Amino acid sequence: MNPLVSIITACYNAEDFIEETIKSILNQSFSNWEWFVIDDFSTDGSVSIIEEYAQNDARIKLLPLKKNSGAAIARNTGIALAKGKYMTFIDADDVWLPQFLAENVARIEQTEGFLCASYDLYDESLKLKLGALIVPKYATYSDILKTNTIGSLTAFIDISRLGKEFMPEIKYRQDMGLWLKYLKKINRAEGIQQSLAIYRIRKQSLSNNKINLLKHQWIFYRDVENLSVLKSSYYFIIWMYYGSKKYRLLKMK
Repeated sequence: MNPLVSIITACYNAEDFIEETIKSILNQSFSNWEWFVIDDFSTDGSVSIIEEYAQNDARIKLLPLKKNSGAAIARNTGIALAKGKYMTFIDADDVWLPQFLAENVARIEQTEGFLCASYDLYDESLKLKLGALIVPKYATYSDILKTNTIGSLTAFIDISRLGKEFMPEIKYRQDMGLWLKYLKKINRAEGIQQSLAIYRIRKQSLSNNKINLLKHQWIFYRDVENLSVLKSSYYFIIWMYYGSKKYRLLKMK
C-alpha cells in the first residue's frame, strides 16, 4: 500500500487562485494523500470554494481559524494534525504538476529524508513563463543560510524518520526556519532538477519593501538562528548578493 502524504496549505484571501491549486492536487497521479487547508480568516470567497470541493472529497480537510494569525500559525496547525509518513506544503496560489507527489515518493527513500524540487516561475495569470528555479543537487544548513533555494511549494519531508518540527512564529522566513531545523538533523536536503511545480509571481511580489525584508533577514540570523554578529554579517552579505541577482532577473522578464 502506498504511504500517506500529508499536504499543508495556509490560505488567506486566495479566491482568485485557490481553485487552480485544488485542481492540481486532485490531478496528482499519486492519490494517497490528506490535505489540510488552514484558512487564516479570509474575508473573500476562499472558504466557499474550498468547502465545495471538500464536500465531495474526504481527503480535503478545511480548518478555518477564528482570527487572522499569520502563515506560520496556520501552517503549524496543519503540521500538528498531519498523520502521514511524508509531509509537504503548497501555497494557495501555487500549482503542482501531476507527477509531483509520485516523483517525491519514489525518490525520498534514497535520501536522508528531505527532498525539494525545481519549479517554473509564471506570471499571475499563469500565461507567461518568467523563468525557472532549478534547485542545486543538494543543500546544507550553511547553503540555506546563504540563499534559500528550497521553495515552500516543493519541500517534501519524511516525518516518520525526521519527526515533526514546527515553523518559528515570525512574519517572514518561517519556512526557511523550518528547513534549517531539519538540516540541523541531517547532512543535506536533496534536490530534484526536474521542474515539478509552478510558482505564481503576484503583481505585488516585486514591489515589496526591500529594506523591510532585509531588516527581517538580519533579525532572523540574530534572533531565530542565534548567530553571532560576525556570522550574521557574513551570511547577510551573501544573501544580499544572491537576492539582488534574483531581483534583477525577474525585473528583466
